[in-house]
Amino acid sequence: MGRAEARRERARDARQSRKRKGIRRLFTWKKMLGTFLGLCLLALGAFYVVYLMVPVPKANAQAQLQSNVYKYSDGSILTRTGTVNREIIPLEEIPEQVRDTFVAAENKTFFQDSGIDFKGTARGVFNTVTGKGKQGGSTITQQYVKNYYLNQDQTLSRKLRELVISLKVDGNRSKEEILAGYINTSYYGRGAYGIQAAAQAYYGIDAAKLNVAQGAYLAALLQAPNQYDWAIASPTGKKLVTERWHYVLDNMVEENWLDASAREPLTFPEPRAPRAAPGMAGQIGYLVEAANNELARQGVSEEDIKAGGWTITLNIDKKRQRTLEKAVDRELETKLDRKADKKDATVQAGATSVDPETGEVVALYGGIGATEHWLSNATRRDYQPASTFKPVVFAAALENEARTQDARPINLNTVYDGDTKTPVKGSDIPFNPRNDGDRSFGPITVARATEGSVNSVYAQMIVDVGPKETKETALDLGMRDEPTWVEQPAMSLGTMGASTWDMAGVYATFDNHGKKVTPSIVKSAEHQLREVAPVKSVGGQVLDRDTADTVTAALEGVVEKPTGTGRAAAGPYDAAGKTGTSENNRSAWYVGFTPKLVTAVALYGEHPEDGRQVTLNNTVNEGRANGGGVPAAIWRAYTTGAIGGDADARFDLKVKEPARDLPDPTASSTATAEETPSKSASQEPSAPSSSQSSSAPATEPPATPTPPPSSAKPPVSQSPTGRPTPTTTTTTEPEEPAGFRR
Repeated sequence: MGRAEARRERARDARQSRKRKGIRRLFTWKKMLGTFLGLCLLALGAFYVVYLMVPVPKANAQAQLQSNVYKYSDGSILTRTGTVNREIIPLEEIPEQVRDTFVAAENKTFFQDSGIDFKGTARGVFNTVTGKGKQGGSTITQQYVKNYYLNQDQTLSRKLRELVISLKVDGNRSKEEILAGYINTSYYGRGAYGIQAAAQAYYGIDAAKLNVAQGAYLAALLQAPNQYDWAIASPTGKKLVTERWHYVLDNMVEENWLDASAREPLTFPEPRAPRAAPGMAGQIGYLVEAANNELARQGVSEEDIKAGGWTITLNIDKKRQRTLEKAVDRELETKLDRKADKKDATVQAGATSVDPETGEVVALYGGIGATEHWLSNATRRDYQPASTFKPVVFAAALENEARTQDARPINLNTVYDGDTKTPVKGSDIPFNPRNDGDRSFGPITVARATEGSVNSVYAQMIVDVGPKETKETALDLGMRDEPTWVEQPAMSLGTMGASTWDMAGVYATFDNHGKKVTPSIVKSAEHQLREVAPVKSVGGQVLDRDTADTVTAALEGVVEKPTGTGRAAAGPYDAAGKTGTSENNRSAWYVGFTPKLVTAVALYGEHPEDGRQVTLNNTVNEGRANGGGVPAAIWRAYTTGAIGGDADARFDLKVKEPARDLPDPTASSTATAEETPSKSASQEPSAPSSSQSSSAPATEPPATPTPPPSSAKPPVSQSPTGRPTPTTTTTTEPEEPAGFRR
């Protein structure tokens, strides 16, 4: 090598040596550590700035959505409403060991950490990459923040906000609040958000009744709800969720939250198969609507209900509700062909059943189905109650100590002129209604006139009492002051509007010895933010007891006497009631009661397309539909199945003056003026003979007029209960002339 080359080589080596020394000087460990610490300080500073700038936001709308839960009186689920199946419940309602399963599954250090876990976050990333599941990387606080305040986006900015908000939430809220929020907002599969909905979806029970094994399954579900749902899981999914279930319980033992001896016998609690959530079809929609309407009267607006979060328990007895539905199906729907027969399609049925001692609505029938006919036939007030109003007239007479035009006191034995089209006396408004079939009864007692629903008697009675006074009594009993209510003699025949709900309340007050009964369907209504006091269903005395009991005594005859129009409702129980058929046969009613149960049943004629009122003639039977026919048959079928152990209950009545039979006018012509109206009497009619007893539903009445009356009385036998049991069918109720009401 020449000298020149050697010099160049030495120069090159010198330059490389200086370069290496420069790099070493630049990347000394002290400088690298300083740079790292500087970057950390910069990151911390930036994080602090972000911490200051990022507020805890309001909860996202989805996290706040809840369903409303409607329950039967026994606590079983009737239905849920709302777009999200969630019911937020306090942590105290969740068993302690069930709460612990969630901590054991997701975040064992939850009660000690500060709301974030950087190691866990890194582990979560690793688990996701290796296919071991998406959970495990965040604390319970972080997951709660993601569910409640943020969303499920997988972005760096969202993750940074999650960390910041988690620190703030952990500092501002208790661990119990955070745990409750996490358990209530998480998604468990099967459309269930929150542990209450999940407990119902997977085990058919409330969260309060979960055991530790079931809680461990629900906690395990949160890692992969769809994959771990036992009903649809693959063999691999079942294996993984079983392993995770064991993992949860083992962690609880490790943390001393579960004794090893209690852990040992636990077996995997397979959930039940998925079930479709009950919707609003059938009677459910009517029940929900009635409950919401009652809550509205208590100050809970429609907006309040729509916001969700209500647990509403109804007074509806599940067994009685089903019994009522079956009674309507058997006695009415099986006799109709709604699709093929246009007349059959016009028939609507409604019913309300009330416990007279508590005022609770224990069953309700709103129609063929809330999704097909949303207007509830149980609560609508656009049809006349017809002659079911007559007991109100009698009650007003007794309560006001009213007297006839010739100063005789009105009671069960007061005699009126029962001839058809008899003009009323003492009224500025002329009125002379027809009786059923245009029949004349001559002198007849109030008791017998009630049994046979004699229009001429009650038209005169309301004049004697006063339409205004009668209306006041009706309002005291709970009827509504409708615009259709005109104070005139015709109102004795029930010309105002009323619902089965209203009339059940009126008759329940009679049954409850004059203490006012206001039907109520809501047992309780609870919300996290408020609670609604239930309706006071039983109030003070609005009728004297002897007034109410005397009315009941009159109505017993409607069911038990041979001339009673409601004999089809008789059965192995004490019963009282009243039939009613409105003008042009647009509605047919039977309202009846036993000592323990009051039920109002009505049929309505409604055009299926435009909703206008139409006649019931030639629909459920040939000729006129009447209250003593299908409505009474429905009432009897329902009451027989619903009364249960109360069948032996007897009326305990204090009657002002027990009824006495009016002497046969053909036997003596010496009746006193006190007993007999001034008009000459005609003979009292008898019922046509039949071998059918009153304990069975009466046959459908013919559409032809009844034969001329006879003075002979029908034979009466004794029932097993010791009460008179007629051996004849009901008197026929032919199609009425125009303007007739019964």
